[in-house]
Amino acid sequence: MIAFVIVIFVIGYSAIAFEHVLRLDKAAPSLITGVLCWTLYMLSGVEVESAVEGLLHHLSEIASILFFLLGAMTIVELIDSHNGFAIVTDKVKTKNKMRLLWIISILTFFTSALLDNLTTAIVMTSLCTKILDQKSDRLWFTGMIIIAANAGGAFSPLGDVTTTMLWIGGQITAKNIIIKLFLPSLAVCLVPLLILSPRFRGKTFSSPVSETGNINRKDANTVLISGVLLLLFVPVFKMVTHLPPFMGILLALGVLWIIVAVINSGKPQEEKKRLSVAHALQKVDSPSILFFLGILLAVSALQMFGILKQVGLFLDNSLGNDYSIAIALGLISSIVDNVPLVAAVQNMYDLSDFPTDHPFWEFLALTTGTGGSAIIIGSAAGVAAMGMEKIEFGWYLKKISWLALAGFFAGVLVFILQQSLN
Repeated sequence: MIAFVIVIFVIGYSAIAFEHVLRLDKAAPSLITGVLCWTLYMLSGVEVESAVEGLLHHLSEIASILFFLLGAMTIVELIDSHNGFAIVTDKVKTKNKMRLLWIISILTFFTSALLDNLTTAIVMTSLCTKILDQKSDRLWFTGMIIIAANAGGAFSPLGDVTTTMLWIGGQITAKNIIIKLFLPSLAVCLVPLLILSPRFRGKTFSSPVSETGNINRKDANTVLISGVLLLLFVPVFKMVTHLPPFMGILLALGVLWIIVAVINSGKPQEEKKRLSVAHALQKVDSPSILFFLGILLAVSALQMFGILKQVGLFLDNSLGNDYSIAIALGLISSIVDNVPLVAAVQNMYDLSDFPTDHPFWEFLALTTGTGGSAIIIGSAAGVAAMGMEKIEFGWYLKKISWLALAGFFAGVLVFILQQSLN
């Protein structure tokens, strides 16, 4: 039965990896894989009550991640629907391409830590589309945006799904991960940026035209500032109350819901509907949430079969070094989605093996969060940017992958050096 579940998992994973070739959203094979893996577990001769109890236990952990993502994504959509991001992007004014590259990259790095790498990549890629006329320039900028977004997301419990998973799972704490991964993550961003900058030295472009003339700036600023402050409030809420992060994000969404209702109360019905939370929920990327549900169900089934423990032992025996294991997983995440990878590792190693805030978990957050930049389909930010700018897989592999790897290993070296000095 174990052989069957591995085959199903590999087939499902292959369908997810080649979703663009199959022209099938990865949520579909993910859900099928998750259900089939648990079906095989139920048919493997285990006690029914025990199996159902195990399923419900894992489902409660998965639900906490999904509710957190749903709340965070809704808040971001509310900010976007009120043109809060347009207020930010309108401030970016320069005629120098190299300076613009630095502005975009640094802004992407810090914004992805506050929001998330996927949303930030979408916003910044949209910005580049508006202000850069040449397709070749936009491709290079988008490649750098992917690297910067993933780097910025790695050191924040809000910035990357994998870091969020480790935070919710109790492997890391918000304050510690920010302190320990900020410099390594910054290195991941700065090294490719320094290498790429000379390409645009001395080159100029026409200044972007402001598109915020018709925006209600008061409302946009109110929702933007409120949304960002509420997102920053979530880790504080967890530290004070010790409640799971999804409780904090639901509280933040409820407060922003009231703020939005108040500022839009006197507007025409059609406009109120467009700016409502209900409309924002319709714009949330539901297939991505269902993808996470399916793949996390599949990974939890592998844990119940005991497969993940065997993989953990294999890595320990073959590599024998915490750093080597995390680096290998980071590089694998450029080919395989990092969400199930981190979920698998969480189930491979207990907190008794590596307690909360152990360097292994911190290093894992860094490597799996940034390793996906090496291949364009290795991260959600890369997939989104690929669709927006129609970036070819081969072009990214030839032009951007080596830059991403240079940043990846720079971050690894900074982390190891930082640990040796502690």
